[in-house]
Amino acid sequence: MASAIGSLLLFVISLLVGGLGIYVGARVITGVEDYSHAVITALVGALAWAVLSWVPVIGSLLALVAYVAVINWRYRGGWVNAILIALVAWVATAIVVFVLGAVGVPVSGLGVLGA
Repeated sequence: MASAIGSLLLFVISLLVGGLGIYVGARVITGVEDYSHAVITALVGALAWAVLSWVPVIGSLLALVAYVAVINWRYRGGWVNAILIALVAWVATAIVVFVLGAVGVPVSGLGVLGA
């Protein structure tokens, strides 16, 4: 039971960290300041990645395109802005994950690729 609670807690923290990265990216690129919107975007992006990354040979590429497509769908500005949001989200999330890891909190950035 304790490991289930720990896993759920790690999932929620990782989702919040991923949402924070997308929030920062969206705020910098489009000026949108809605953290809950970013968390939902992170969750949908993570689901798209989980479904498509299993495809042999081209799964990672399909998952990346789907992830950017989710951001494009959720935020205004087109594909260029979606790619920029994803890049800023990756950098912001990597910083947060590094800092939390340095103080002993082993999280990832759910919903942000490679973080």
